Amino acid sequence: MSDLVSISVEDGIADVRLNRPDKYNAISPEMFQALNEAGNQLLEAADVRVVVLSGNGPGFCAGLDMNSFQGMADRAESRSSDAQSQSDVSVARTEAVENHAQRAAYVWRRLPMPVIAAIHGVAYGGGCQIALATDIRFAEPSAKLSVLEIKWGLIPDMSITQTLRQTVRMDVAKELTFTGRILSAEEAQELGLVTHVTENARDAAFNLAQEIAGRSPSAVRAGKHLLETTWHADDESGFGLEAKLQMGLIGSPNQVEAIKANFENRDPKFTDVA
Repeated sequence: MSDLVSISVEDGIADVRLNRPDKYNAISPEMFQALNEAGNQLLEAADVRVVVLSGNGPGFCAGLDMNSFQGMADRAESRSSDAQSQSDVSVARTEAVENHAQRAAYVWRRLPMPVIAAIHGVAYGGGCQIALATDIRFAEPSAKLSVLEIKWGLIPDMSITQTLRQTVRMDVAKELTFTGRILSAEEAQELGLVTHVTENARDAAFNLAQEIAGRSPSAVRAGKHLLETTWHADDESGFGLEAKLQMGLIGSPNQVEAIKANFENRDPKFTDVA
């Protein structure tokens, strides 16, 4: 796998880091590929109970690499009027409904285990959309977030239609999309883009990850699946999935272990999800 995104796993927690520190982890074509590869690797990681996603260097992710953007503009000027538009970022369809660029963000929402973002510095454009695709977001007080694509004459297109609607009202989403306004961490938290504001986002993210990793991984994964599947579903679908998942958990090895550990006043010893 590319060194543009690193993964290390310890005690059931995957430490995933964007690794272009000299470029504020800006998203190049190679970074898109690395994000997809990292996500695909974690999709099948039975030993991972929680993911913490952060960025090396001075910022979380500055969005689209400007060299790539300049290449888009140069080609747009040179192509003939009937030529097909091209870009540095592949948008070929994958087996999933999302394209390659969208999957680089949305794959974090698709992971079966919780993903916690630790945001410092900037999370602009695509970087903001990657953060929005995580389940829980910690940001440091000095962090800045923006749906910045309008600055470059673009719309946000890295799964924001599926993630921003779960955090803010439509009028707020429109304002952020139309203006590219840069939000402080506190403003982002007030609007719902950020879950917690804390001095050390990575430490706080890992503290929460350790707490979650100590719970039944079967129940945690089922809980994520339940909420992701039913948040905008009708009553019948929601109630049906609640009952189905609960029946699968009752009497399972990890559920029995949770009961025993509570009655025996000891730490549980859960098994990883196959």
